[in-house]
Amino acid sequence: MPRGLSPPGLLFAALGLVALALPFATLRANRIVAGEGVFLWDAAGPGVVAVALAAMIAGLALGLQAARPWWRLGGSLLGLAGLVLVLSRGAGRLLEGAGDLARVSPAAGFWCLLLVLMMLMADALSTLRPGPRLRLVLLAAVLGALALVLTSGALSELSIMQEYRARAEGFRRAAIRHVALAFGSLGAAAAIGFPLGILCHRRARLRGAAIPVLSFLQTIPSLAMFGIMIPVLAWVAATVPGAAEIGIAGIGFAPAFLALLLYSLLPVVANTVAGLNATPPAAVEAARGMGMTDRQRLWGIELPLALPVMLAGLRIVLVQNIGLAVIAGLIGGGGFGTFVFQGLNQTASDLILLGALPTVVLALVSAIVMDILVDFARRTPKRESA
Repeated sequence: MPRGLSPPGLLFAALGLVALALPFATLRANRIVAGEGVFLWDAAGPGVVAVALAAMIAGLALGLQAARPWWRLGGSLLGLAGLVLVLSRGAGRLLEGAGDLARVSPAAGFWCLLLVLMMLMADALSTLRPGPRLRLVLLAAVLGALALVLTSGALSELSIMQEYRARAEGFRRAAIRHVALAFGSLGAAAAIGFPLGILCHRRARLRGAAIPVLSFLQTIPSLAMFGIMIPVLAWVAATVPGAAEIGIAGIGFAPAFLALLLYSLLPVVANTVAGLNATPPAAVEAARGMGMTDRQRLWGIELPLALPVMLAGLRIVLVQNIGLAVIAGLIGGGGFGTFVFQGLNQTASDLILLGALPTVVLALVSAIVMDILVDFARRTPKRESA
């Protein structure tokens, strides 16, 4: 291999060239029928295609520079700009004369190119290893650019955007419900799991009983867990006075929330125990020698040192629950899963994407933000000791 070339960059360039040979978009007579694949050079006008192809090929070429990670990052952004350009200009062109019910959707070539360019971006960032503040700025910039593209109307002719416009109010309610399920169960798991983890760290007998039970709950398949919650909460709603009035029922938000909470406890408790166990004995002994009480040692020494590991447990829970909340749509829990299962029932692929893509974006953003918080927690003790 020639010196100065990036092995991942070579792989991404090869995959990108293969993706260019795949159908870029799909033109369908309506939202549910099978469509006809359209290649990139037929998707838009010659001028637009030439500019977009030049941008994508130049981006993949910049990705070959092993010693210049900033060039590789810029190349990924340049390629993404070309990808959006041809998609935005091509959708309207393909719909001309195709009928009022015709739909245009991204096809395999688009998704493969998007994946390749995103992997190139991730590889460049892993080489750069930006600090948490710079990562936060980059994340805000990417989200801002995404919001600008979506609100500008450049992609308004795409089928998924038409699905969104037809369900804008329902999408807003689904987003609120999805966030409530994922982040609400995370907060409840933290409120229960952190104290339980501290007790498990202090009491070996409790740890020996609690961890196996929580591990068993993790082995239950998600569909089975949601199904188990239905008769349990239906019985509670029917027999406990006032339960139904506060929203507890066999289907809906309550069983989904409880199932997610049960799935969340093991990572929170286990990481709390692991973080406290990893506290340096010398630090604990020094605190004891200074006359600090058990509570003072816990709040002043052990928990601050264990915080990165505890936050890593919350990261696992949050990403897990964002994904599992999709399944809540099967039991009336709402969230983005509502669109996924509606799309499956109607064989409408763009309706499926309307639920799947926001879930993926929410999970990625949450994971990045939690990683940034973990890095901040790891740096705090160093600054204080300095």
